[in-house]
Amino acid sequence: MTPLLSAHGITVRYGSLAALDGVDLRIEPGQRHGLIGPNGAGKTTLLDVLAGSTRAGGRVLLAGRDVTRLGPAARSRRGIGRIHQRPAVWSTLTVRENVLVAALPRAVRPGRWHPSARRRAAERTADALLTRVGLEEIAALPAGQLAHGQRRQVEIAMGLAGRPRLLLLDEPAAGLSAVEVAWLGEFLRTLPRAVGVLLVEHRLDLVYALCDTVTVLRDGRTLATGSPARIRASGPVREAYAEGVA
Repeated sequence: MTPLLSAHGITVRYGSLAALDGVDLRIEPGQRHGLIGPNGAGKTTLLDVLAGSTRAGGRVLLAGRDVTRLGPAARSRRGIGRIHQRPAVWSTLTVRENVLVAALPRAVRPGRWHPSARRRAAERTADALLTRVGLEEIAALPAGQLAHGQRRQVEIAMGLAGRPRLLLLDEPAAGLSAVEVAWLGEFLRTLPRAVGVLLVEHRLDLVYALCDTVTVLRDGRTLATGSPARIRASGPVREAYAEGVA
């Protein structure tokens, strides 16, 4: 089976510093893949490379197609969605408008429908997603008035509005309360298997509960890849985490 995503020899250097040094990563269709590691391991840098916002050595393939030279917008159109560590929403737009803006580019194929029909399709998508994340009752509020956890819910809805094949999540539980983390975990469990997930998260309990496979980075290199049970029992992984977790 062709992997959903495969990255080969990913290398990012800043002068003499190697943020990533020959990292390989493979994500199967529908897989929930965790990416963990201590401070400075290169986790967010790898997400930046996969999303197309950081240039790197090596190759990135999405469903067998080489996307190495494509930027963030082109990769998004091909099915890579991104949820940032800090919720990236437009504060002056309403909750619904934020999700609507994200839904419009993928509402229909360009040129196939009249613009008004395209907008109606995007509105249906936005409304369905707001209901799904539990924000339909505050859809008319400016996003800038929301609490952190609600802004995270908006960004998740925005990420799904683009109908991604692969969703990159960068510490989505950061700053959330225990109740919000529980909601996040349950929501991610309900994502359809048509959507693959790469989860960077410092809450290892969440990673181990959600993910089929976990990759550990240390100093820009792959330390281990395996099942949550194997990673949890790994001596080298425990030693790496003794140095501090991001």
